[in-house]
Amino acid sequence: MTAGTIAVSVESSRPRRRWRRIGSAGRLAAFHLVILFIALGALTTVLVNSFQASYERVANAGLAAEARSFAAAAQRSGAARDVRAFAVSYLATRALPAGEVAIVSLGRAVIATPGAATLETQPGLASLLATPPPTSRQFPLSIAGAPYEVLAVPIRRDGRALGTFAVAADLSGFAAQRRHVLELSLLEGAIVLAVGVTSAFVLLRRLLRTVGQVTETAEAISNGALGERLGGGEQPDEVGQLERTFDAMLERIERAMAAQRRLLSDVSHQLRTPLTVARGHLEVLQRTGAGDPRASEEAVALVLDELVHMAALIDRLLLLGRAMEPDFLAEEPVALSDLFAELAEAATVLGERCFVLGATVPLELVADAHKLRGALLNLLDNAVRATAPGDVIALAAERRASEEVALIVEDSGPGIPAPERDLALERFARPGARDAGGSGLGLAIAKAVAEAHGGRLSISTSGLGGARVAIVLPPWRVASRR
Repeated sequence: MTAGTIAVSVESSRPRRRWRRIGSAGRLAAFHLVILFIALGALTTVLVNSFQASYERVANAGLAAEARSFAAAAQRSGAARDVRAFAVSYLATRALPAGEVAIVSLGRAVIATPGAATLETQPGLASLLATPPPTSRQFPLSIAGAPYEVLAVPIRRDGRALGTFAVAADLSGFAAQRRHVLELSLLEGAIVLAVGVTSAFVLLRRLLRTVGQVTETAEAISNGALGERLGGGEQPDEVGQLERTFDAMLERIERAMAAQRRLLSDVSHQLRTPLTVARGHLEVLQRTGAGDPRASEEAVALVLDELVHMAALIDRLLLLGRAMEPDFLAEEPVALSDLFAELAEAATVLGERCFVLGATVPLELVADAHKLRGALLNLLDNAVRATAPGDVIALAAERRASEEVALIVEDSGPGIPAPERDLALERFARPGARDAGGSGLGLAIAKAVAEAHGGRLSISTSGLGGARVAIVLPPWRVASRR
């Protein structure tokens, strides 16, 4: 019953996560809609206002041209003698553009082109026809919903106002075009909004689906399912890169967790023996009492020896554990010649061997001198354990064609067979070891130090007949040539 309840709750939680993703995509798409609406609204407003201003300029220019044409014709014909006769003749013969009408008011006499009757009665224009304006006047009118633009100019003779010349343009055609432009702009804007918001929603859903998968996978991993993966990454875009990077991170986490489990298993196995030995000797001492001083001293010495062995083992295991931390290395310039001189001096106390300091390269590395020295001493100690008194152990460095730097320890011992070399790099592995006192951590520590420096540890056959172990450092570890 409990298991069924848990299964139902887990299954019901997944749709909620999907709806949350849909809600996030919807909110972002709505925000995108608002931004696009504001931008397209501003653009449409500018477009319509620009179109309106352009046709108003055209209408105004036409009205002004008609006023100038009337004045020029009056001047040419000598209309000063009979303005009314000139006005009748001018309006009768003048071909006005479509939608335009002209009116000449001379006191009580009003001469107009066909279609001007409605305009004459408009209050704004009727007052100007009855009383000539002192200067030109231009203003809009609306007659039965139709927009008009009107220009009224005074007719003067000898400085005295005789009447008013008015010309009006019907802007209904321009207004219809303006409405058409506005409708097209709104339709195009609606299409752009629909396409833009839909595409944004689809893209956001795709991205959020990947984010949701990452979240669900992370939750599963936090619950112990370390084998979970996104399984995508086929796309060559950023989403695919995210999926590939996330899966690669999970692979590293799983390997690290597996390494931790192996380390704990190895530690428990390695510490169990010395603890059992120490406890056994103390129990024997407890049963027999301290009556035999010699037996007591031997028991205490054995226990102390086991405790020293455990302390050394723990120190080495701590070093291996810290090798995975980002601040494991304390980098500084390291002169190879100085490092090898120290190693050659320290190696003499490891055993009665014939130590040879081979060729070195005059380089300065950017590395952790203490960690490199410890790793190379481990390799020298392994070489001592694998050889007999009088055997040769050589220490050398070389710069390879790939610009890598190899720090080499080789000996004349039995060597490590090729099938066992990978196993020899594992913790506590001692294939073919000739001694019983080693911990099996020397090569593992040297490998960890090499990898922490961005390099690797290689094992091959030495020209001396034994093993040739090299810490290979990448080219960027070289600071300068001394």
